[in-house]
This record gives sequence, structure tokens and C-alpha cells, in this order.
Amino acid sequence: MPCYKHYWEFKLEQEKINNLILHLKKAYPNPEIELDYTSPLELLVATILSAQCTDKRVNIVTKTLFNKHRTLKDYFTVNQSVLENEIKSTGFFRQKARSIVNCCLYIQNNHGGKVPKTMTELTSLPGVGRKTASVVLANGYGIPAIAVDTHVIRISNRLGLVNTKNPEKIEFALMKQLPEKHWGFFSNAVILHGRRICKARKPLCNNCIIKDLCNYFKNGGLVQ
Repeated sequence: MPCYKHYWEFKLEQEKINNLILHLKKAYPNPEIELDYTSPLELLVATILSAQCTDKRVNIVTKTLFNKHRTLKDYFTVNQSVLENEIKSTGFFRQKARSIVNCCLYIQNNHGGKVPKTMTELTSLPGVGRKTASVVLANGYGIPAIAVDTHVIRISNRLGLVNTKNPEKIEFALMKQLPEKHWGFFSNAVILHGRRICKARKPLCNNCIIKDLCNYFKNGGLVQ
């Protein structure tokens, strides 16, 4: 979070935030994550699978997986080696299978078979960190949360909203700067913007709707 020495600095920053939200809404009026799901459980499983894997690949895998495994019990009673084989193409399949099995068993035993709705409860699940929990909260339940992935890290730094690569510090800094009602929208929109425009190596700055608010663009690409 920026340290303001003068009130006018604070007002300028708030104006920047308001303009940022306005421009993002023009470009991405209803941003949605690109994972396919029909329930909080499916979203939780898909998000676990998405670690170090593209959403496109995850959607290919879950198209079959979700037809075969429909309940928590289906996941925690399946032979782990079978699940590993079903999700193998997403990478890190042994770790992901173990997380899914243990996570679903924990939900069954400790949350009455329902995916929990709080950050504390979600991050207590095996294999679930703050990013996964935020995705489930914001997209599965409509509860304000900011999911910080590589795109959010990169773009938040380029915009000058933060000056750190630490995901948790970025999450809390953005929560202080952004109105709560925009948390879920912001992370979804920025993730899409990172994939389509503000790419890591060759950002398409000339096509960027928020370039006038961006320190990276103003400084000739010197902010990473």
C-alpha cells in the first residue's frame, strides 16, 4: 500500500483507482474466469488442477472428470492412482490428486459435505492456499475476494498499485485500495487483461485501455 505524505496524493491515487475500474469495466463488463464449472465443488477441483496448467487444458480434463465424479464421496473414495491417471495431463498430478482426495475427505468430515464459504475455512483445507480460496469465494459464492495470480502480480506492479512480488502482500494492499464491491471483478478483469493485452514479455501497450494509468507504459517499459 502506498504511503501518502499529503492528502492530495491520496486523492490522486483514489482518482486513479476510480478511472482504472471504469476503464476495465468498459473493456471487460462481465469478466468471468475461464475454468468450466457448475458448482463450488467443481470450481474447487478445477482451481486445484489449474496450478501450473492452462485453463484450456484443465477444461479438457474436467469435461470427463466431472461426468465421472459428481460428489465429494466420488473423489475421496476413488483409488488415488486412478485419479492421478485421469488428471495426469494437468501436470503435478500426484500432488494434485492427493490434495483433491484429502480436501474432499476433510470437507465431508468437518464441513458437513459442503465447500466452506470463508477464507479461514477454505485455507484450512489440504492443498488450498489463498489464491484458490479467493477464486472459490469470488466466483463460486459471489463473496468479495481478490485472487492474486501471475497476471495480477505483474499488472499491479506495472500500474504502480504495489511494489512487491509477494502474492499475500499484494492481495492485502489491493484490498486496502480497491472498494470491496470491486474485488472479484478486478482480479477477473486483470487476469483476462494479462492474458490478452498486458503480456509478460511483449505487452500490447498500443491496444491497452489502461495505458494512461500505467507506470510501465509511462516509463517506457522499465517496470516489470
